[in-house]
Amino acid sequence: MQVLSSQRMPLPVGPLAGLFAVVLWASAPLLVDLATAIPPLRLTTIALLSGSLAAMPLSLRKNRDAEIPPGSEVLIYGVIPLLVLGAVGSYLVGLGMAPTAEGALITYTWPVMFVLISQWFTHGRLAGPVVGGAAIAFGGAALLLAPDALSGGLSGNMAGYAFAFTAGCCWALYSWLCQRTPVTLTPFMPTIFLIAAMVAAAIGVVLEPEAGSLPYSGIAAGAALGLGPYGIAMVAWDVAIRNGPIGLVGSLAYGVPVLAAFFLVVAGFTTPSWELPVAALLVVLGSVVARKGS
Repeated sequence: MQVLSSQRMPLPVGPLAGLFAVVLWASAPLLVDLATAIPPLRLTTIALLSGSLAAMPLSLRKNRDAEIPPGSEVLIYGVIPLLVLGAVGSYLVGLGMAPTAEGALITYTWPVMFVLISQWFTHGRLAGPVVGGAAIAFGGAALLLAPDALSGGLSGNMAGYAFAFTAGCCWALYSWLCQRTPVTLTPFMPTIFLIAAMVAAAIGVVLEPEAGSLPYSGIAAGAALGLGPYGIAMVAWDVAIRNGPIGLVGSLAYGVPVLAAFFLVVAGFTTPSWELPVAALLVVLGSVVARKGS
């Protein structure tokens, strides 16, 4: 049966899906900058609703056969939607309070956090190379923040950086749980996004009661953010980690910070500087070292 299946599907579905997700994720900071007129929690709601719509057609084929394993309801409809909300909401709030490139790079340290979590829960300890890789990656983020720190401007952006780091932690936990759940999450993605969007909308009513009228350009950018990076990309990533070599698929995520920085510079939202590419490459190098060490 395995030979017949491989003949029907000669393309490397997992790596291709992972590469597609990485490109879409790298476009997220650019779309966030285009939607700065939208309050972050409203933007989170728009993005997650759009993500729910984007995921729906991709999961219809499997919905008929989708069954939740006993005891997994709280995980799939409770914990995972909260992690999605934490990842998307914290990221958008953070980028609204701190420079986009720096905040995005902090979030994109999540692959090395994913390796740390996986190794700790699998072996109960952290190997030396994994710790060294994490130090390199976080050193890259620190390099990018150094100019702010030296000029005394770091404190004004600290809250934004903290939210960006929280988003990275949520991404790492989400990816780890995607591996550990006994069933693929693809058929449940529309509902997961919808639950997260409802919670974001409820929080937004309390914290952003006077959001005012929302510009159409910002709404369009928010919808694109949901359709791409937080819709199709998340479904593609779930397909990738389920159908491809986890080492290769995980390595693809290392390209996100480099691509994201490139997109921001080309679009004119970030001034080119030597710190940005060096920091991005250090984050990538640290993630690679951590992955090899695991």
